[in-house]
Amino acid sequence: MIEGKKIFITGGAGFIGTALIERLEPDNEIVVYDSFKRNSIQHSPCYHSPRVKVVRGDVLDAAKLKRAMAGAQLIVHLAAVAGIDTVILSPTSTMRVNILGAANVLEAAMQIGGVERLLTFSTSEVFGQVAFRSDERDHAVMGAVGEARWTYAVSKLAGEHLAHAHYKEFGLPTVVIRPFNIYGPGQVGEGAVHAFITRALQGKDLMIHGDGTQIRAWCYVDDMVEAILCSMENPKAVGESFNIGNSRAVVTIYGLASAVIRACGSQSQIKYTRKNYADVELRVPSVKKAKRLLRFEAKIDLEEGLRRTAEYYRRLLQEGR
Repeated sequence: MIEGKKIFITGGAGFIGTALIERLEPDNEIVVYDSFKRNSIQHSPCYHSPRVKVVRGDVLDAAKLKRAMAGAQLIVHLAAVAGIDTVILSPTSTMRVNILGAANVLEAAMQIGGVERLLTFSTSEVFGQVAFRSDERDHAVMGAVGEARWTYAVSKLAGEHLAHAHYKEFGLPTVVIRPFNIYGPGQVGEGAVHAFITRALQGKDLMIHGDGTQIRAWCYVDDMVEAILCSMENPKAVGESFNIGNSRAVVTIYGLASAVIRACGSQSQIKYTRKNYADVELRVPSVKKAKRLLRFEAKIDLEEGLRRTAEYYRRLLQEGR
């Protein structure tokens, strides 16, 4: 159990950060460092907790980042430019924030000293367009140079290399997490589940890019948080990268849309729209390493996760939020 720690979380106002803070807040001091371009924490009671300090800042501001981080024992670096639409529109910003931001976090952690664990987040997209039971030792596969989508994967992979380099060269206790399609209550931005559920609850058409045969493995946010906590506590995590996902919750995008309609009790129709960007056709992780070293395994199946998520967004809509 993590208690009595000062925990610094970049991107803490986001979806995963908020869910993590809700678990850690009762027993720890939390510093949220975020630009608030996305804001999930505003709907959480933790936002007003005296144990949570919120600092509005940019990870590209190295001096402010270091000041806010001072005294932290545990660091979770979640801040990033993400989401396919945002990445395609802003590939330069994507690479600047994701690469230089990661470098700033790692350097600040070195300078403040006393850091017991630093978790940084990569992406399943480092495996390219086709990833079936990919494990952590598989080669990273990038798409064509000039294709904006892959700037995100390249930038996150650079962050992985930086984290491992700081561990090997300086002994900074880093851990890299590669999340595979996380969804759940509080999600903001461009996630498919979030988009499908909010539209289904309003009776709007669910829009699928392409033909809907793309295959994903979906991991509920509570399982993701459990994996983070394991990575923060287990000494075997240091210096490692971990695929975190639910390899049993596998479905096509069409199948996901159909499951969302059932979970919401909706009459929405599924429609198709032209896909004008490179897409990931198959993304299913091998999670054996996380099970072996962290004793972590996702527990919440897709139907249950979608039901919980639909209930959350239905309540927000009823409250006019």
